[in-house]
Amino acid sequence: MAKESMKARERKRQRMVARYAEKREQLKADGDWEALQKLPKNSSKVRLHNRCLITGRPKGYMRQFGISRVTFREMANQGLIPGVKKASW
Repeated sequence: MAKESMKARERKRQRMVARYAEKREQLKADGDWEALQKLPKNSSKVRLHNRCLITGRPKGYMRQFGISRVTFREMANQGLIPGVKKASW
């Protein structure tokens, strides 16, 4: 389980990216690099890091489901993910 502060920081970055996305796009199109540099660092999309929605785990993230591999395995074994079942052959 990730620290609550890390999860909160990531949520804050996501809100900031969403807030400044249109303005950043406009400044890039205009080529106004000085004004672009004056925006907050965390408003850049590259500073985001994928984290598990449930546990906040930063590694082993599965984009298709938005959760980590550990959480995915637990939920799949419990039958909580539709269309996913344990393989056996």
